[in-house]
Amino acid sequence: MDATLKFCGASGTVTGSCYLVQTAGHRFLVDCGLFQGTKTIKALNYGDFPFDPASIDFALLTHAHIDHAGLLPKLYKHGFRGKTYMTAATQDLLSAMLPDSGHIQEMDVMNLNRRNARRGKPQIEPIYTQKDAEACQQYFEPVDYEQWLDIGGIRVKYWNAGHILGSASIEIEVPSDEPDEQSLRLLWSGDLGPNHKLFHPDPGAASDYDYVISESTYGGRARPVVTSDEKRQILLEEIQTALKGEGLLLIPAFAVERTQELLADILILQKRGELRNVPIFLDSPLAIKATEVFKKHAASLEDIADHLDDINTEHIRFTESVEESKAINRIKSGAIIMAGSGMCDAGRIRHHIKNHMWNSNTTLLLVGYQAEGSLGRLLLNGARKVRIQGEEIQIRGKVKQIETYSGHADENELIDWIRDRKPIRHGLYLCHGEQEASEALKAALVADGMHEALISIPTIDDEVRLSRAGRPDFFANVKHRLKKADMVGWDAHNEFAELQIDLKEAFEQLADEKSRRALARKIKRVLEEK
Repeated sequence: MDATLKFCGASGTVTGSCYLVQTAGHRFLVDCGLFQGTKTIKALNYGDFPFDPASIDFALLTHAHIDHAGLLPKLYKHGFRGKTYMTAATQDLLSAMLPDSGHIQEMDVMNLNRRNARRGKPQIEPIYTQKDAEACQQYFEPVDYEQWLDIGGIRVKYWNAGHILGSASIEIEVPSDEPDEQSLRLLWSGDLGPNHKLFHPDPGAASDYDYVISESTYGGRARPVVTSDEKRQILLEEIQTALKGEGLLLIPAFAVERTQELLADILILQKRGELRNVPIFLDSPLAIKATEVFKKHAASLEDIADHLDDINTEHIRFTESVEESKAINRIKSGAIIMAGSGMCDAGRIRHHIKNHMWNSNTTLLLVGYQAEGSLGRLLLNGARKVRIQGEEIQIRGKVKQIETYSGHADENELIDWIRDRKPIRHGLYLCHGEQEASEALKAALVADGMHEALISIPTIDDEVRLSRAGRPDFFANVKHRLKKADMVGWDAHNEFAELQIDLKEAFEQLADEKSRRALARKIKRVLEEK
C-alpha cells in the first residue's frame, strides 16, 4: 500500500514538528508542535493548519516538548476529536506543560494588545488559552514502550528515544491491500538523546525499514565525550567563574529534564564540598511541577532516586507566584537563578534578563540548543542590545554556553543510530534541523557509506509519495507557507529591531542638534524614494 507524507513542520527548521500521513483509509499526524524562533516562523502558529483538523483520525506524539506537542490544543480547538497516543510519562508532563503554554499565550497576547492599542493596531487572539489546553487532554491515550498497538489496522510501536522522560521513536506499519504484500514500515526518530545520558538508556529501535524520518539538530557538530564527573567539573568552572566577586548567574532552563539534571549535578557538587552552598532560585512553576512528575516515574528512569530526593534541599528556593518571582530582583549577587524558557523566548527568564543583564557582573549561561532567531541565539551571537516586550535592553553581562547538557544526540551519535536502523530500503528524510545542519549530516552519512540518492532534506509543506515499490516521488506544485530563505538566519523583524537600535546609537553619538536633524532628513529621503 502506498501512503503520502506531508512535512508540516520541523523541515528546514528545528521547531514546529508535525507530519501528516495519509493512506487509503487513514489520515493521522505524528506530532503537532509549536513553532519557535523568528517572528516570521512563529507567525505560522497563528495561521491555518495545512490540513483540515476535523479530517484527522488520530495523532501520535513523540514527546512532551512544546515544539512537538504545543499546537495540540489548537488542533482540538479547530475540530480534531480523535485520540492522541503518547507514553504515560508524556501525558503526565503535558498535564502541566500545555496549560502553562496556554497561560503564556494569553499573557503574551495581553501585553502585545496593550502595545497595539497605544499604536492604533488591531487586537489579536491567543493561539489557544489555558482552558483550551486543559480541555484537549480528555482525548489523550497512554501507551507502553515496545508493545504493538493496533489503531484501525495501523500498527504502532513506541521505542525509548532517551531524550527526555517519556520520549519515544515511533515505528509504524501500514498494511497492504494485497494479501501477499508486506506492510509499509516507517520510523520517526523523534528527538534522540545522547548516549550515556543521566536518567535514560541509550536511544534504540528495531531495524529494517522502508522509510526513516530522522532529526538532524546537531548535524555537523560533534561534542567531546565526557564522563558524568567531567561534565560536573565543566559546570563547576562556569558557576565559580560567574559568581566570582559580586557575580550573579542566570540559567535559562528547559523545564523538563534539563532543570532536573542541572539541579542534581549542582547539589552533588555542593554535597562533595566542591561548590559552596550558594542560594539557588528555581523560578519556574512548570519546572517545579515537572520535578513531581519525575518523582512519579522514578522507577522507569536510571540512577535517579537519590537525585530527586536531593532536589528538596533547603538550598533551593522554589518561586511559584509572580510576587515571589519579582522579589528575586532584590538579589544582586552571589546566587543562581534558573528560570524558563530555555531559548529565552518566553517565560520569566526574559524578566531576569531585563533586570540583570545590564550589569557586567551578571552571567547568562545557556545550556541547550538555541533556535535561529530566538533571543537566546541573538545573545549567543553577541548582541549587545536587544528588545524585550518593546523595550530596548543594554547587554553588558557575559553570555556563555555549555553543550555537555544537551538533550540531543550529536552528529556521531545520529550516524550510529541511523546505521543501526539499516537496511533503510527506500528513503531517509533529515528533518528537525537547520538547513546547514541537515546538509552536514547528509554529507557525513554519505561518507559513512549510505547512498546519496536515499537521503532527502525536505522543506516545510513538501509532500512525498511513499511506496514499497521503489524510490519515493515528491509532489510538484505544492503550496509552501514559507520559502527556504524565510527559515535561514534572521528575518526582517530581527533586522528592523537591530536597525532601530543602531539608529538610536547613531543619533546619540552625533555632536549636536544640527547633525541629528541632517541624519533624520537623509533617512526620510531614503524612505520617500522607496
